[in-house]
Amino acid sequence: MPRRPRPVKQKPSTAPEGMQRLQKILANSGIDSRRKCEELIQEGVVTVNGQVVDTLPAFANPDTDDIRVDGHRIKQPKKLYYLLNKPKGVICTSFDPQHRPKAVDLVDSPERVMCVGRLDSDTTGAIILTNDSELINRLTHPRYELPKTYQVTIRGRMEGEDIEKIKKGVWLSEGKTERAAIKVLRKSNEDTLLEVSIRQGLNRQVRRTFAHLGYKVKALKRTQIGNIVLKGLAPGAYTRLTPAQVAYLKRTTEK
Repeated sequence: MPRRPRPVKQKPSTAPEGMQRLQKILANSGIDSRRKCEELIQEGVVTVNGQVVDTLPAFANPDTDDIRVDGHRIKQPKKLYYLLNKPKGVICTSFDPQHRPKAVDLVDSPERVMCVGRLDSDTTGAIILTNDSELINRLTHPRYELPKTYQVTIRGRMEGEDIEKIKKGVWLSEGKTERAAIKVLRKSNEDTLLEVSIRQGLNRQVRRTFAHLGYKVKALKRTQIGNIVLKGLAPGAYTRLTPAQVAYLKRTTEK
């Protein structure tokens, strides 16, 4: 019987750049549920670069480390990236006890993917789905503030004074919103169509901003994420991001 490598205990810490929790890596590779993977680690059957890891938390780099379970090296799934035109009534979560339509179910992917951030049920338009957990963390981290552009249809005629308020920021419960870019696309006494670009990601920020000024949002569609434009996709349709688009997202969210 070959001698097992000596257990190496890892002290609790924050995951360094590029590292992920070991049980998450195992679960993503299809070994078992995350909880069961935690049990496998504690049983001492998981090694990282030839050393047994049997305490939690434990971290590893799925792209560079040799991770094995019972001596068998695990395989990481191919990283996939999609752009979906989310229809109205579809939610951006991986699990819903109410069994509502989910964005993840609209993408026929060979690997499990997740939404990058969220659009509420009534908001349509561009959302990215991927199984690249590191990129998800970057894109949803407030530090990076990737600009997002929306077309907003509001009830009533919006005048210049309120437009300037949105540009400069309005006070919501979390504090004052950051400056926004806003352009009027069409205006009548019945409604106003605007293009709004923001960098913050506060919950329902666009709707709440207009509500703060007394306007009801009739329709809200996200048309652009950074320089990735939603174009030529019908509601519910999706496309793979190009290598150039993926490289742009990674480059934009570098430290």
